[in-house]
Amino acid sequence: MRFDSIHNYYETLVVRELIQTFVDDIKNIDEDYLQDIACIALNMLPSRYVRHDVDMAFFLTTSERTDMDNAVKEAVLKAKKHVDSQEDEDIRPNTFQQ
Repeated sequence: MRFDSIHNYYETLVVRELIQTFVDDIKNIDEDYLQDIACIALNMLPSRYVRHDVDMAFFLTTSERTDMDNAVKEAVLKAKKHVDSQEDEDIRPNTFQQ
């Protein structure tokens, strides 16, 4: 039995938001930096597991989709601020305070 098609729908939204946020410099930005932001942002968001993104999109109302998009934007901005604030630290903390 294979489960590799199951994923958190917010992963797609967070990656899309990261690309939009860093569109001008995406190829010049450290991959670890973007992955740190993505992980922190995803940990601030609820899990919504799906097999296919189209399944989620089909069942969402316009209002729900707008709320999800706004939550993702806010989470990515908070995560970016957090990662940026830790840039000069030798050791990053293990937790993030929302």
